[in-house]
Amino acid sequence: MMIPFNKPYLTGKETHYIYQAVSTGKLSGNGKFTKLCQQYFEDRYGFKKCLLTTSCTDALEMAAILCDIMPGDEVIIPSYTFVSTALAFVRQGANIIFADSYTNNPNIDAELIESLITSRTKVIVPVHYAGVACDMDKIMFLANKYNILVVEDAAQAIDSFYNGRPLGSIGHLSTFSFHETKNIISGEGGMLAINDERFIHRAEIIWEKGTNRAEFFRGEVNKYGWVDIGSSFLPSEIIAAFLYAQLENLEDIQANRKILWNSYYDKLKPLAELGLFKLPVIPTFSTNNAHMFYLICNNFEDRSTLIQKLKENDILAVFHYLSLHSSNYYADKYNGALLPNCDKFADCLVRLPLFYELKESDILRISNLIKSIFDFKIRHKI
Repeated sequence: MMIPFNKPYLTGKETHYIYQAVSTGKLSGNGKFTKLCQQYFEDRYGFKKCLLTTSCTDALEMAAILCDIMPGDEVIIPSYTFVSTALAFVRQGANIIFADSYTNNPNIDAELIESLITSRTKVIVPVHYAGVACDMDKIMFLANKYNILVVEDAAQAIDSFYNGRPLGSIGHLSTFSFHETKNIISGEGGMLAINDERFIHRAEIIWEKGTNRAEFFRGEVNKYGWVDIGSSFLPSEIIAAFLYAQLENLEDIQANRKILWNSYYDKLKPLAELGLFKLPVIPTFSTNNAHMFYLICNNFEDRSTLIQKLKENDILAVFHYLSLHSSNYYADKYNGALLPNCDKFADCLVRLPLFYELKESDILRISNLIKSIFDFKIRHKI
């Protein structure tokens, strides 16, 4: 049987809660289930304010507006990330300053950030790749030193921690994804988390199409109108209802994914010790939320062979991001600085299947097949 890269997991209550939402007659958003989800995150992780969005991209676009990005402002992000991390700020007129990754970890190399800061730097966007924390103490130190805002791209980082602090709770703003490939899903969906109170009031207005509609429905104003820029960022109650069923099962989902992740690690560690590829590195300051299990092959050819051979045996493994600094869109805008680590991950990183219903026997099958694919290298020590 084919082992897919991802399979969305349903807890069993999604359709029940969707039925409840439909039965209320209010489907357009900011209803019962939206409020339940937002309260869940605020209570569990200590975010000062949460606003559900239709995607993490939308949440990033809200963050860019809240950061008051103007044409010519500079925003520092890793080049090895999804296009939305950059796009949200580019839409506001920002110049993107790309930073390299660590040699052993796709996250932004915090030691390189200060050299990229100028008088025009407005925001730093650390991306917690695979749910593994960036070095937030160093990043926040620089942000405070130079009066720069920090927006955590925590798309993959639900229920992961940095030195005991939830990811997404450290920067001024943070964004999450509930896309069907994430640990907790709603098909499409996202969230903006606000940790700096000065942004809460305006965030709610931007969320509601630039109006003070939310204040009106709370009875705080006697009418509502157009007061700022914004868009229709809030999701329907159907999406929120689906999401709430997932959140009720977060601990079970996370526990099972960690078992699967550790099984991969234990089975593939002997091959990594032979130098055939590298395994994920989890810094001591970070927890692992088991969002993703990946290998870093020694070269592009090894990765291509691995993906192809797995596919021939009905196992779907996939590569991930292409370096944004060398993308077609940004190539003529980039200053030409080399980012070798980002390029290495773009060429060599491969993601293995990981989802709630993956079985231990599946992981054994995948691991044994990987061993057989590299068997020639093992026997000839090349």
